[in-house]
Amino acid sequence: MIIKNYEINDAIIKKSQFILLYGDNQGYKNEIIQKICEKKKSQKFSYYETEILNNPNNFYETVLTRSFFENEKIIIIKKSSDKIKKIIDEIIEKKIEEIMIIIDAEELTKKSKLRNMFEKETKLVCVPFYSDNSKSLNIILMNFLKEKKISISREIVNLLIERSNGSREHLKKELEKIESFLLNKKTLSFEEAQQLTNLSINYHFSELVDHCLAKNKIKLNKIINENNFSNEDVIAIIRVFLTKAKRLYKLKKNCQQNNNVEKAISEFKPPIFWKDRDIIKQQIKNWSEEKIQILLSEINDTELLLKKNFANSLNILLDFIFSQTEKVNN
Repeated sequence: MIIKNYEINDAIIKKSQFILLYGDNQGYKNEIIQKICEKKKSQKFSYYETEILNNPNNFYETVLTRSFFENEKIIIIKKSSDKIKKIIDEIIEKKIEEIMIIIDAEELTKKSKLRNMFEKETKLVCVPFYSDNSKSLNIILMNFLKEKKISISREIVNLLIERSNGSREHLKKELEKIESFLLNKKTLSFEEAQQLTNLSINYHFSELVDHCLAKNKIKLNKIINENNFSNEDVIAIIRVFLTKAKRLYKLKKNCQQNNNVEKAISEFKPPIFWKDRDIIKQQIKNWSEEKIQILLSEINDTELLLKKNFANSLNILLDFIFSQTEKVNN
């Protein structure tokens, strides 16, 4: 059965033995997994899907072995896909008690056999997790500030939401840094917030994408040559691409409706800072609505390709980046 992520309460946790969490909001999924583990207070085991598929006997031993001191086990299967369905089917058929299995998957299409099984079976729980938006991030941020009794300006709030790149995990890390910084201080200036939250890795990811969308080849080559990007960085970079491409599409649409670039940028939410406005104007000039829609589709296809070809993922990403700068302007 399908339930909303905010509907996961004590009753659901108590009665559910198999839970599928899927979607690209890993931060929110991690929160729910932590909540379940805290409520259950059971022994926890974590596996990646590839570990199980490569050595199923070891996994089955964990599932089937009982200890005198154990009440219940929680087994978390990370990076899951349809490939794990056969093993889940076998465990369900065995009707093993005192065990909970949490399947943590990324995006699953409507054709996914694993997703369909969990959606249709009433004894199985299926929970989708969609990306955070500025509204949900703002709620998280304001709740944190209220709980910690921290007061910051609206300008800093907007800065934090912008730099979180749609990730509650990134946002919380930045908030923790601000909390630590304010232990011996009462106020935080905008300049201090910029320096405190401007992690070089996040900055360079954002800068890379901005100059790609602006088709600034010289600056783009410089960023790539000066930074040692790795295969581990590619998913974070492609997610930044998706966030900024979505923003560009909204901006372009507003420009077409109002026939006023300055107004579209100044009224955009969350606010766009003055230092970013010139490069965003260039992006708007370079891309039509139709081409941005094509770009969004290509970003999704590229992300899937990156996940399937991790060893060569950096080369795939760089090919994608350079291909975007070669495309003719709108």
